[in-house]
Amino acid sequence: MTAIRSFFQDIIYALPKIGIMDILDILVVASIIYTVLRLIRSTSSAKVAVSILALLVITWVTDILNMYAVNWILERILEMGVIALVIVFQPELRRALEKVGSRFFINLVNAPSNRSAEEMAIAATVSACEIMSKERVGVLLVFERNVSLEEYFKTGTLIDARVTEQLLRNLFFPKASLHDGAVIIRQGRVAAAGCVMPLSENTHLSSDLGTRHRAGIGTSEVSDAVVVIVSEETGTISVAIGGMLKRHLAPQTLEKLLTNELIDNTERVSGGIFGRVKNRIAKRTGLHHEEK
Repeated sequence: MTAIRSFFQDIIYALPKIGIMDILDILVVASIIYTVLRLIRSTSSAKVAVSILALLVITWVTDILNMYAVNWILERILEMGVIALVIVFQPELRRALEKVGSRFFINLVNAPSNRSAEEMAIAATVSACEIMSKERVGVLLVFERNVSLEEYFKTGTLIDARVTEQLLRNLFFPKASLHDGAVIIRQGRVAAAGCVMPLSENTHLSSDLGTRHRAGIGTSEVSDAVVVIVSEETGTISVAIGGMLKRHLAPQTLEKLLTNELIDNTERVSGGIFGRVKNRIAKRTGLHHEEK
């Protein structure tokens, strides 16, 4: 009890000394730990992380028990473990760095996206998916956002064409040569078709999900893309975002979801600092003109 009382007394005495930078420091560390835990939990490397944690605990125990030989060996293993961690978690580290780079650097200078092109692409997508859903045509349509999908272009065929209902239906036509792959849309235009996308490594997915759905979820796990999927067996329309799958969507719901993710959400963040400042100036200028 004395030790516990002393511990809380030390905390109480230290509270007045905590400044703004201390609070900021704690928040930054907490956010880093939270991000690392989410990264580990959402990947197949979770078992490796648990093993590393167990190794750290064993090293600590051997140090307390004065088991010098075992402790020395474990410490040497941990010293080399940094390189091993980089190798084991290389895919996850790459994805995290891509997302951080896209959000905090690319968005600073990116101009606002072409709203009209995005709106036309969404309208064409909804119309095509509604028809292909009734016809039981499989669809895997990827809307690229901040994280580049350039590396997957080489697995398919470059197109660079305006998104239309007819084009999408032709690309996914069962007898077409590109129907098995994914169609990637960049800035409101069809950039590539017949692309091979990464499958999800999530072992908790429903067993009734086929390769097309797993590729859609996998793509949304490694990027911030919005993926539209139409089941060839049931005609169900689904959307994958951030590793989560939303199923059994009506065409109206699909349109609202795509608009929210690709237009409304983009307008909030894609302009970056310069874009937001510009919008504020424009709004204030407009107000002044109205007042005059």
